[in-house]
Amino acid sequence: MHRTPSGKSPLHLLHSPLGLLRSHLGWAVGAAYLAAATAPGPGLWLRRTHHVGTPGTLQVPIGASHLLLSLILFTAGLQVPVRELRSLARRPTPLLTGLVLHLVAPLLIIPGVAFALRHSPDSDGGSGMVAGMIVIVAMPVAAGATVWTGKGAGDQPTTVGLVLTSTFVSPLTIPVTMTALCPLLDGTYAGTLAGAAQSAGSGFALSGVLPCGAGILCRTALPQRLAARLLDLAVPAALLGSLLLTYVNAGAALAPFLTHPEPLLLTAALAVSATVCGLSFALGAITTRLLRLDAPVCASVTLACGMTNSSAGAVLVATTLPDRPHVLLPVLAYSLLQKVAAGRVVRGGRRCRARAWHGGDRS
Repeated sequence: MHRTPSGKSPLHLLHSPLGLLRSHLGWAVGAAYLAAATAPGPGLWLRRTHHVGTPGTLQVPIGASHLLLSLILFTAGLQVPVRELRSLARRPTPLLTGLVLHLVAPLLIIPGVAFALRHSPDSDGGSGMVAGMIVIVAMPVAAGATVWTGKGAGDQPTTVGLVLTSTFVSPLTIPVTMTALCPLLDGTYAGTLAGAAQSAGSGFALSGVLPCGAGILCRTALPQRLAARLLDLAVPAALLGSLLLTYVNAGAALAPFLTHPEPLLLTAALAVSATVCGLSFALGAITTRLLRLDAPVCASVTLACGMTNSSAGAVLVATTLPDRPHVLLPVLAYSLLQKVAAGRVVRGGRRCRARAWHGGDRS
């Protein structure tokens, strides 16, 4: 039986609290949104930056969102099967295809969405919605893509390689993508986001690349047994941390919305997010079919094209535009919708494998 890096079988994990949480992750995320809507207070407190140190001495600013994001990415690096990645050097086409698609898709999709929103009745021409989408699509591939690949639809080395590569180049690609799309915005959004683009790269290098690299280093440098024990602790902590981060970010967006409900704003956020998410996944699926890649590789590249690190995007929006929490609405909507789309990719991949298996069995 196949075993995890800690030596435990999938059957054991399925019946563990962690396995049950992962198998019902959609419900857990929904519970985090519900908690943010009904009791946002603790999340709003955690969202603030707190200073550690005594008055009159050096005080270090620490934000819960950045710490949680670092934990998630450290754990992602800790789970990287380094030996399996060597196969990508022999067949780099899927990796290059997925990376190019992930970087190019925003430049193809966002201008059309921005043009459509200019004709909306929104006072700022939809710039708030577009600003949220620019931030979310500029982020690297979501580490959660590896979870969906692990459900049996994709090629795990390709997915892991895309997550790592996009994360390590993100200090360069995030500012470039955001700067290229900022002219689509009106008013103060353009100036604010353009200024954030200059610091976003170095910021993500600290909060994203370093933790991920530290996780990979621990996986390769530590003895196998010690690395397995660390993994047993880090995986549930990161899963709970991601739910807590979802709660913190959702509270910042939903608390003002519940105080002054704006159904039209919520509808617009869902519509814009669904459009960008759907087009991103569709672009990945169409391109991989045109290139005639294998079905598992198609699934991995499609997931990489559509799934972005929404947690990092939400943290950047909350930091850059703290006085405009409504910009978080399309980011949170995208975070939820990309999981729905990933589920469809997984189910489609399973059907393709089933047809291929039955076809081979009949022959």
